Amino acid sequence: MTSLLSRVLPSGAADLAIDLGTANTIVAERGSGMIFNQPSICCFSGTGDGASLVAAGAEAHAMIGRIVRPLRIARPLRNGVLSDMAAGRELLRHAVRQSGGAWRARKARALIGVPADSTQAEQRALLTAAEDAGLSHVRLLPEPLMAAIGSGLDIDAARGRMVIDCGAGTTEVVVISLGSICLAGTVRIGGDTLDEALLDHLQLRHRFQIGVATAERLKLELTELLDTGGDHERMISMKGHNSAAGRPETLSLPASELIRVYEKHLRNIVDIVRAALLRTPPELSQDIHDDGILLTGGASMAGLLGQRIGEATGLATHIAGTPLDCVALGLQQVLENGELRAAA
Repeated sequence: MTSLLSRVLPSGAADLAIDLGTANTIVAERGSGMIFNQPSICCFSGTGDGASLVAAGAEAHAMIGRIVRPLRIARPLRNGVLSDMAAGRELLRHAVRQSGGAWRARKARALIGVPADSTQAEQRALLTAAEDAGLSHVRLLPEPLMAAIGSGLDIDAARGRMVIDCGAGTTEVVVISLGSICLAGTVRIGGDTLDEALLDHLQLRHRFQIGVATAERLKLELTELLDTGGDHERMISMKGHNSAAGRPETLSLPASELIRVYEKHLRNIVDIVRAALLRTPPELSQDIHDDGILLTGGASMAGLLGQRIGEATGLATHIAGTPLDCVALGLQQVLENGELRAAA
């Protein structure tokens, strides 16, 4: 078991805490709380070294599907890790500018969350982007552990806790005890992956193209239908482009066809949970059996996910009080307290 809490951060060691997520970026400033919460997206003009930033965050998100060359949309992260250095740098720079702390006379010191299984290369890329954005003394902290702290768990207790952090780009399953991650499992799928699966299904099966915003709306509609036990044969309509006919059209399909895509997505997450439980030591397994499993992250808000995990494992599942913000709240707590310790 490798301890991730073997050191205590000196009080005041950082100025900002940053949850750089696949879907949204949240920034907290020491003493001021949350100061930035916007989509993780940028709009550039041009490509390569000559590209210039046009917009970032909410302003860039409003441009999706409505731009023409030389403008292009870029997302800094894919599957939970940095995939576009320029977009990551510019988004961080844009977010940091929203703060107004006394530290502005120098470079801000920052805490940034990363997936627990991120590689050294992925971490180096994020550190480089952060330094290029004007940050210094950047410390990278594991997101599932921050999610546990942000949800109010006492992670220092001698008790096994299973936390599933379901984000837009990655789902992480960890078992925590005595302030350490005892074991972890990760699948690089999340809410965005389901959007992509719906897009691919419609294109391959019906030669019908929809935009990202429509896929997100479709996902939410299916989630509500499944959570409320609605009629699976209800017709769902969507506007898009008929690739075969070469014209815009409205396509109507029975919800059951799209639910099959949704269920396959959920099975991938359930499989990683079951694999983690198989590797969990008996004493920790007993604790998890007694306490159940905690779900955090935006994808956890789909009640069907917790239901499917419960059916596959026989364990109770609980959704954190503020699942979307757990990682950011955990980072903020470390930022304010100056130490990696959950609140009593």
